[in-house]
Amino acid sequence: MAKGFTLWFTGLSGSGKSTLAEQVRDILLERGLKVEVLDGDVVRQNLSKGLGYSKEDRDINIRRIGFVCNLLTRNDVVAIAAAISPYKEIRDENRKLIGRFVEVYCKADLDTLKARDPKGLYEKALNGEIENFTGVSDPYEPPDKAEVVVDTAAEDEEASVAKIIGTLEQMGYIPAGDGRGYSEEEEESIKQRLRDLGYI
Repeated sequence: MAKGFTLWFTGLSGSGKSTLAEQVRDILLERGLKVEVLDGDVVRQNLSKGLGYSKEDRDINIRRIGFVCNLLTRNDVVAIAAAISPYKEIRDENRKLIGRFVEVYCKADLDTLKARDPKGLYEKALNGEIENFTGVSDPYEPPDKAEVVVDTAAEDEEASVAKIIGTLEQMGYIPAGDGRGYSEEEEESIKQRLRDLGYI
């Protein structure tokens, strides 16, 4: 039986975390793995109802997601978390707690995020109408050692998904699929990143 692990998507609002998490989930389910997705917005409505957006409340929210991911991972489920999780310290805390933890940093520039924002929240935050908006009036600390970095402004969803799946295969966390879905050049790039991080 495949061992559980946590796949943690972090990035600003609109960077593609939930979209990519769902696509990766579907591929892992097809390969016979047990998978649960914890989406930041859904968690806030249920597990973290009543929490605000202060640093303390954000930290509590991310620790709660980490706690659930740890339980799932221990029971051989693949836990996929998709949450802004702005603070490096709390993400690293979850990494230490869970152990089998793969971080995916969804990177996108502000212009792309604004263009993808149907509610105009970035515009409102930039105009000072929304307080504590991550990436504008509240800090976001990008990870410096994420196992996967996807630039969702520059690459299409298919390329980002292939990079994530390829990394999980190279780490031995999931069985290899029939077709690779990524080129030899991309495979070498994945291996180089894992070498740099000391995995291989």
